[in-house]
Amino acid sequence: MSDNNLNAQKRTIRLAKMGMLVAISVVLVYFIHFPIFPAVPFLEYDPADISILIGTFAFGPLAGLGLTVVTSVIQGLTVSAHSGAYGIIMHIIATGTMVLVAGLIYGKGKTKKRAVTALAAGSLAMVVVMFFANLVVTPLFMGVPREVVMTLMPMILAFNFVKAGINSTITFLLYKRLSGFLRR
Repeated sequence: MSDNNLNAQKRTIRLAKMGMLVAISVVLVYFIHFPIFPAVPFLEYDPADISILIGTFAFGPLAGLGLTVVTSVIQGLTVSAHSGAYGIIMHIIATGTMVLVAGLIYGKGKTKKRAVTALAAGSLAMVVVMFFANLVVTPLFMGVPREVVMTLMPMILAFNFVKAGINSTITFLLYKRLSGFLRR
């Protein structure tokens, strides 16, 4: 087999694996989504970011960002259609921030300690970015004054910490078990 054919085959296999991760993410959201805090029932936990983070660790931060965009659009048009463009945009901002930060850090040395640091830094970056994204995007899409969003901000921040923490923990526990398959 020529080098061109071998490279094309490797790219096709990688793309198929990434497509599988997107499909897993969408299926997870379909079956698992629930509010964490009753006071803000529109903020629902879902495990979609787990397969995206696993893909980020396996294929790099740019691949993770691609997985984020594709997953967000598919989810936003199907299983999470009730959130519309707002949900798509916020998912891309939140998860995109997390995977870029985590992927860049983890890519510098793929150790367990680096994975913990990467996931913690990605989670923190997501929480910080979502603070500002909620101040800008939420009033536009929800048609509420920024002051209303500020009154909800403690719950929004707590939600993002909890969601990122759960998804990071599960990613950490699963990644090494799955990485051999994804890298083959």
